[in-house]
Amino acid sequence: MSDFIILSLIGVLILCLLLTLVGFVFYSGLLAEVVIRTGSPPVKKMTIAYKFKKGSYKESGAAFTESCSIAPKLCSIGLYYDDPNQTQADCCRYAVGSILSEDKEKPDEELQRLYEKFGFSVISFPEVSCAVTSSFPNRCPLSPICGAYRVFPELNSYITERRLSAYPFLEICKGDLIHYMCPLENQESFFVPELLEKQTEGEQKPKEGEEDEDDKGDEVTETGESCQMESSAVIQEAGVSGAESGEAVADLPVEQQSPEQDEGDGQSEEADQGAKSSGESVGSGSSFEELDMDMEEAEKERKDGEEDHMKDNDEKA
Repeated sequence: MSDFIILSLIGVLILCLLLTLVGFVFYSGLLAEVVIRTGSPPVKKMTIAYKFKKGSYKESGAAFTESCSIAPKLCSIGLYYDDPNQTQADCCRYAVGSILSEDKEKPDEELQRLYEKFGFSVISFPEVSCAVTSSFPNRCPLSPICGAYRVFPELNSYITERRLSAYPFLEICKGDLIHYMCPLENQESFFVPELLEKQTEGEQKPKEGEEDEDDKGDEVTETGESCQMESSAVIQEAGVSGAESGEAVADLPVEQQSPEQDEGDGQSEEADQGAKSSGESVGSGSSFEELDMDMEEAEKERKDGEEDHMKDNDEKA
């Protein structure tokens, strides 16, 4: 009898646990329908206090906790600039903070100085007339996590299928709802200065490397340098091998001639040599004839000179 009571109590406890889990799932909104639409955003012009972070989005909870601890009654906001499916977790950039004022309201100066004291920056975002929006119930501390897993993939699919230019992703915890929005206009107005500074530095690094390669320092990683060196070496080797192959191809027809061509070339060379030798012999013969004629003329002149001299002597005698 006692064993039956113990088993019954265990069964009742398990049933209560299951009912509690099912009730929590429904209450948290985990099974709530996600509706994506395009229209007016849930917020207008706003001024926020934020901190810029870089790393996995899963680590953003600490920044939300810090922001809410300063002013728990303010609405929280998160801005996500990179797609975690296309960007490494350590390279994802986001900003987390609280909304100080909306629309035409002015932020509380004392509250603003308090946030700035804890290292937060202050920025104002303009009002947009059109955005891709959605919402999720905000009923428990786990609602933002559940909403992120439910809504963000649906937003990404909606934007991709319709080829919309909607970015960045904004998450606003306001009352009993978590609002999600992606502006369709003035997107760059939602970029915090730290994000623009990082982009500017990334664009200037290649230019500085071109101007002075010796002062690269840490701007270029060793992996990138080695890859560039290897690629340039491969290109140089390919160029050398191509030149060598070109020279070999150019020399190939001269070295591999047919026997008939060799015989013809040999005959032509012999004919040229014979003509050259005959020309040289003719030239040498003509030079000898000219030399003989000169000698005969000189001998004749000498004889004429002697006869004239003899005639003069006879006349004198």
